[in-house]
Amino acid sequence: MRVPVSWLREYTDLPEGTTARELAARLIALGLEVETVDAVGADITGPIHVGRVLEIEELTGFKKPIRYCRVDVGAANGTGEPQNIICGARNFAEGDLVVVALPGSELPGGFAIGARKTYGRVSEGMICSASELALWEDHAGIIVLPEGAAAPGDDAYALLGLREDVLDIAVTPDRGYALSVRGVAREAAAAYGTAFRDPADVEADGAPGGGHPASVADPAVCDRYVLRGVTGFDPEAPTPLWMKRRLALTGVRSVSLAVDITNYVMMELGQPLHAWDRDAVRGPIEVRLARPGERLETLDHVKRTLDPDDIVIADESGPINIAGVMGGLTTEIGLNSTNVLIEAAHFAETHIARASRRHQLSSESSRRFERGVDSALQLAAATRAVRLLAELGGGAVEPGYTHIDTTAPRAPIAVAADHPSRVAGVEYPRERVRERLAQVGCAVEADGDTLRVVPPTWRPDLTDPNDLAEEVIRLEGYDAIPSIAPRARAGHGLTPEQRLRRTVGRKLAATGFAEVMAYPFVGVRDFDNLQLPADDVRRTALKLANPLNDDEPLLRTTLLPGLLKALVRNVGRGFGDLALYEIGPVFLPRPGAPDRAPMPPVDRGPTAEELAALQTALPEQPRRVAAVMAGHRDLPGWWGAGRAATWADAVETAREVARLANAELTVRAAQYAPWHPGRCAALYVADAAAEGGERLVGHAGELHPRVVAAFGLPERTVAVELDLDAVGAAGAPVRAPLVSGYPVALQDVALVVSDSVPAADVERALREGAGALLEDVRLFDVYTGAQVGEGRRSLAYALRFRAPDRTLKTEEIAAARDAAVAAAAERTGAVLRG
Repeated sequence: MRVPVSWLREYTDLPEGTTARELAARLIALGLEVETVDAVGADITGPIHVGRVLEIEELTGFKKPIRYCRVDVGAANGTGEPQNIICGARNFAEGDLVVVALPGSELPGGFAIGARKTYGRVSEGMICSASELALWEDHAGIIVLPEGAAAPGDDAYALLGLREDVLDIAVTPDRGYALSVRGVAREAAAAYGTAFRDPADVEADGAPGGGHPASVADPAVCDRYVLRGVTGFDPEAPTPLWMKRRLALTGVRSVSLAVDITNYVMMELGQPLHAWDRDAVRGPIEVRLARPGERLETLDHVKRTLDPDDIVIADESGPINIAGVMGGLTTEIGLNSTNVLIEAAHFAETHIARASRRHQLSSESSRRFERGVDSALQLAAATRAVRLLAELGGGAVEPGYTHIDTTAPRAPIAVAADHPSRVAGVEYPRERVRERLAQVGCAVEADGDTLRVVPPTWRPDLTDPNDLAEEVIRLEGYDAIPSIAPRARAGHGLTPEQRLRRTVGRKLAATGFAEVMAYPFVGVRDFDNLQLPADDVRRTALKLANPLNDDEPLLRTTLLPGLLKALVRNVGRGFGDLALYEIGPVFLPRPGAPDRAPMPPVDRGPTAEELAALQTALPEQPRRVAAVMAGHRDLPGWWGAGRAATWADAVETAREVARLANAELTVRAAQYAPWHPGRCAALYVADAAAEGGERLVGHAGELHPRVVAAFGLPERTVAVELDLDAVGAAGAPVRAPLVSGYPVALQDVALVVSDSVPAADVERALREGAGALLEDVRLFDVYTGAQVGEGRRSLAYALRFRAPDRTLKTEEIAAARDAAVAAAAERTGAVLRG
């Protein structure tokens, strides 16, 4: 809803000096979503004045008709002499009042006006059209002002409203009253504590009865219906400039006077209206639901088949309107329409919403009906419209009118006087609560400690005590509610799983990874691109009944597709060195689960059996952590050439995650899609309950070249995926390490083993053989060559020995070293290198 601030000021006296941005801030504080404040006309500068055309000389010999005009602009040009102006428009004559941009002015789009020679004459300015001043869309010619509207030399800025501040408000579905200047003005009055002048305070002249005959078949679809007529209307009467300007500022295109008036009243009051050519209406009007097979050609020249759920307005010929959505072509106001019939009604919101979507017709009227209009506004709005038709179009208002009213008064809501205080945690005095509810328009009566509140007709969203509490709280100011952090009870903080997820996320971010949160949806193509075998368990995925994207109808069983797509997207935008990670669940179907999840009823809570059936249909959702790397892991610079990410970085990332959980990973070579067969590591943790005492928790390494090609990834992209829940469960309780103050003893050993023996197996044997005195072991060199023989390699380890209670003797160190070497020899066939 676009609301000109000058229009708001007609209904409430804003404090002197209030700017549009200050007003927007106040309205935002009340809960209205003011998206922008547009300074319309801010790009128009310089002298723009009213002029009177004194003489017109028709110039010939050019491709198009050209006029050389002498225009009286009073003293605006500083000399009092007429301005000589070239103009090509044909819709004005000598004696007309026009709008003149004098030299030195600038129009929208940076169009500077100056004196220049054209068509053999000097033109000293420009006679302006509405489009050139960005007033409204009109290419018919220049603006001709009505006689008496101004005098030559008068300033045109105020006359035409060239500069205006407009609030652009995104109206939420529960605040339909804000789709009108009336509703926003009431909010502004509440924000500043000023008086509100209701534009709907219109007394209907005449008496009900004697209007065009009408009936309502079902009060459930229309509980108030008003018809008022105007006779002797001039269909060629122009829409006044002020009305055109206001409609344009609110985003409505000017059509004709009769249509413009209905739109103007709708923007002003929020009540949609419809105008018919009364002479085209055949017989009495009936409001009813459409009958099967009925059709209607609407104003957009589309013949529509009506649905039995559509509310229609019908005469003896059949439907003439889709109620609240769009009128029919046969009763449209035309150039010969001298008798006008105005309709104002209160239709059922749900019917209008469904009809609008069914026929794909979203109009300003349907938007308001869907959100709920004031159910007591119809007679005032129709009266306002017919008076404007009579005043501006020269017609006469018929004294009689039709008014069908089956509305019921709203039931009072009982609310404790201190309920807003208890909801907000702020003390609101009882009288303040009553005052704020009255500002909203509620009728309030006190009954002891209880208030009986009748909400106004324009607020159908107020239905229970919490709604009323919200009104009090927002008018008092959300910013007045103190921020008090809740206290967690002892033992009720983060769970171990939550702490682990946060710790892992912080660690990965600190080591250069950027977090990704991908959609959990995948398709068969993603599995194909990962080169998964046909019988791979990861291809067994849950299918969504209503997917967002038909190409991705499945719930993910691995985090890798989303990460790899994010990597490709970023590489395509110029980021070649990347490290991304995601922590999130995967969805693994339970064995024996039903093909479709059951749908419990919505009119009651589910039974224990229904809950059990739902639980059976739910997939297992283990939480995993995955990371991908491409390009440089250590960036190049003046310090060196940098280092590309390799499979070892993926394995080390997995080890780092395990260390955070205080778990130890066992790394073994493996073949597992989508990793390269020769550069893939299987990752295990100790698990006494699992077969072999170990549990597989993930894989890491370099992706297969075919996977890289299928996703369009950089070469040698590496990835890791771990079951974070399983790693966390395998972690031992964290205990503070024992720090010894005794000196450390360093021993290096070089062992020759077959190149098929994993270095991790050798390291494990050294640790277990050395016993409790070994503090740390580190691989610092790997050698292959003629000195060790073909098919063999030398692994050099640094061993650190230290005792917690004494200085180690040489004999103890040697014994521990020899025991470590012996264990390695026994388990891996290692021999000391000579």
